[in-house]
Amino acid sequence: MAQHFPLTSLMSLATLLNVAFCANFSDFFQPLWAPDHIATEGDHINLSLDTVSGCGFESRSKYLFGKASMQIKLVEGDSAGTVTAFYMSSEGPNHDELDFEFLGNVSGEPYLVQTNVFLVDGIPIRVFANKEENGVIYPKSQAMSIRGSVWNADDWATQGGRVKTNWSHSPFVATFRSFEIDACELSPETDDVEARCGASRQFWWDKPSVRELNRHQSHQLKWVRRKHMVYDYCKDVARFTELPRECIN
Repeated sequence: MAQHFPLTSLMSLATLLNVAFCANFSDFFQPLWAPDHIATEGDHINLSLDTVSGCGFESRSKYLFGKASMQIKLVEGDSAGTVTAFYMSSEGPNHDELDFEFLGNVSGEPYLVQTNVFLVDGIPIRVFANKEENGVIYPKSQAMSIRGSVWNADDWATQGGRVKTNWSHSPFVATFRSFEIDACELSPETDDVEARCGASRQFWWDKPSVRELNRHQSHQLKWVRRKHMVYDYCKDVARFTELPRECIN
């Protein structure tokens, strides 16, 4: 059975406050690649993957601080080898990226999700603390577009690449809907990011209540890690002879 995931992404990256409840996809988003594999129906968008190509879309505007959310219906049935992604990304070789990838599986087996920061159904499943004092790059200055995609990754996505995509089941279709954006829109000509998106401390993302998890959210995060986490690179000593800086308390 395909699964619906209401996803919320807190963007820690930011000519005015923009609140958008997207009634029409094309008003706020555009194809990123393979537009012939994208079909829009009002606030719904269907992304298709076949032997020719996957596809993706991105927001017409870019944002720094704020929140974006959407609902996703993942690929039904045998989705092994496929990846459905909801993410934010800036441009360039040193770009920032907030990534949420659903890794397909054989019929009857659950999806795996890998991410570097996000909420699912309002529940925190991963946090990325600001450790700039330790030399860890923190995403706070590069405006990002909001993106979605579906693509083939059967060299690694399902059971480490042991299970390949069964193309007899293509096209593989993922559906995105109910887009909501509550964020600081940053235009290309904006040169004073701090002044536009945070210096006045007037926005909700500047409030003390969103700077860290509250007690209930901390308990939720611990529950998710205890019940559902299958891999944490910060504990992968076989992969890293020296752990990444962000893994060090």
